Amino acid sequence: MATPTELLLAWNSGEEDALERLVPLVHDELRRLAQQYMRGERADHTLQATGLVNETYLRLIDIKRIKWQNRAHFFAMSARLMRRILVDMARAHGNQKRGGAVAHVTLDDGLVFSNETSPSLVALDDALRALATIYPRQSDVVELRFFGGLDINETAEALHVSPDTVKRDWRFAKLWLLRELSGRDAE
Repeated sequence: MATPTELLLAWNSGEEDALERLVPLVHDELRRLAQQYMRGERADHTLQATGLVNETYLRLIDIKRIKWQNRAHFFAMSARLMRRILVDMARAHGNQKRGGAVAHVTLDDGLVFSNETSPSLVALDDALRALATIYPRQSDVVELRFFGGLDINETAEALHVSPDTVKRDWRFAKLWLLRELSGRDAE
């Protein structure tokens, strides 16, 4: 039986059936990731974890230009797509409501969201975009660790840096985001 990395590389090479063989191997992990995201969403959210996984699959299939490196890269991209889907929905929901203060986001070793995640997710997304313009690698570390659920070694492998670099970038990014989000709350 082929590993997820082997199937991703086969998919890169144009083997269309590789994706069909990959899906059962990664579905449970994607569902766990989606459930983690959905736990922090508002109670009346219209999207469920299964829907988030399905929407992620649809977007993954449409991405032709990615050269998959390994399993960690796949889950990092999946996490990025899930975040993008939820942020887009949160922005649309916020546009419909027109107003309301941004909820507080707490940053600790786990980067924990408050109960009002949709506005927080938008604020965090805005802060991550700002971080990415100045410190792209540190932004990638947050993306992979928090949104992708990768550990330090997997993140280091995906970014082709040392685990010590990931640790430093992780500490720096958390402090930078905390400062950025605290400034937004003050506004």
